[in-house]
Amino acid sequence: MSHPDKAAAFVANDERMHWHDKALWFVREKRDLASKSLPEWEQLRANASDIKTHTMSKLDYYLEEFEKNAQAKGITVHWASDAKEHNEIVHSILQKHSVKKLVKSKSMLTEECHLNPYLESKGIEVIDTDLGERIVQLRDEPPSHIVLPAIHLKKMDVSDTFHEHLGTEKGNDDPTYLTRAARASLREDFLTADAGLTGVNFAIAETGGVVVCTNEGNADMGASVPKLHIASMGLEKVIPKLEHLSVFTRLLARSATGQPITSYTSHFHGPAEGGEMHIVIVDNKRTPFLASKDYQQALNCIRCGACMNTCPIYRRSGGHSYGYVIPGPIGSTLGTFRAPKENKTLSFACTLCGSCTNVCPAKIDLDSQLYTHRQDLATQGLLSTQKTVSMKIASWLMQQPFLFTLLGKVARKVVPLLPKALLYNKFNVWGKERDLPKFPKNSFKELYKKGVADEL
Repeated sequence: MSHPDKAAAFVANDERMHWHDKALWFVREKRDLASKSLPEWEQLRANASDIKTHTMSKLDYYLEEFEKNAQAKGITVHWASDAKEHNEIVHSILQKHSVKKLVKSKSMLTEECHLNPYLESKGIEVIDTDLGERIVQLRDEPPSHIVLPAIHLKKMDVSDTFHEHLGTEKGNDDPTYLTRAARASLREDFLTADAGLTGVNFAIAETGGVVVCTNEGNADMGASVPKLHIASMGLEKVIPKLEHLSVFTRLLARSATGQPITSYTSHFHGPAEGGEMHIVIVDNKRTPFLASKDYQQALNCIRCGACMNTCPIYRRSGGHSYGYVIPGPIGSTLGTFRAPKENKTLSFACTLCGSCTNVCPAKIDLDSQLYTHRQDLATQGLLSTQKTVSMKIASWLMQQPFLFTLLGKVARKVVPLLPKALLYNKFNVWGKERDLPKFPKNSFKELYKKGVADEL
């Protein structure tokens, strides 16, 4: 199904659509307040953009420096070219240690690689320990947001899920009660797990360590209670120096949830005493971005989710409508670049309002990228026949000034008199969710000519 089809299914529930929109706009407003508390906010954004752009221009150098320094700290570094290789490496490590139960903190990379079903097919129990991730895991759903994975659910939905899987009281949707029930269940999982897996927010080339930012402390538990810690890392997560970290930690939480900083900013610079630490660095179609003038900035993303919280399309259509592991504006550009045929509708899930670019802490030109994707899709012949034909007709008409002006005059006189059934039909896709605006008496061209004449 395309994004428009899935979005139509989401907005069919009008109440859900509106509270989803309101909930995300609330987070956007918190971000605005947090950003205004720092007079140097725009300078931080510029610094973050410069650091990431510089790092991507010398990515091979910084990755090799990171590997060297990580190995010096007793960390084993693995390289994976794609999702399949990543999953095989993780499984081989777990198999070597006879792991039967793995606790996992939030990691969009492992979602991208479909690690959970892969390990489960090998007989390994995987427990997502982030509360939102655990909720959607129990429901057998993917996350609908990269920071707020269960934002599409109401507390009653969570209550029903916990009653079915954790044995909580039926109908009790008190958030405190549900959170405590999840905590009790997860604590048992932490204490009985054989290994822990985390994502990586930032990898510091200078020190060879990784940083994980959470609000629940679950990454710390998973990385310290079991003696085996695996960190899955996209190769774009590396930054040059420890001093650069402060730029990103000041931007990340404020952009994501409006907090000054996450509750936990955990540094891992070696294995636990008597244990092992492994880092798996993954490409999985990231390096082609480096060669693209139009899309290379997409690798600067720090996965804060701010572009989703502000996007009028995402807020009203839900994350699952995108059909890609990362939804919203950043997911639309990543998904379309990596697999244009499968994700050809995503760049059109955009009003080109530019709000995503305005809030991005790394100043990624998201709206420009989505606009460019549309042109690329047309060049590749991936647009629908209906869209291609209509655009060709419109292009031809706009090159005929006299005919364009004449048809404009006719439309302003005739269209308002036509019956609605003739205007809004199955062939008018644009009109399914829109009404035509009131037609002006005069065109802009006529008003402009009149204004010039009056001045003379």
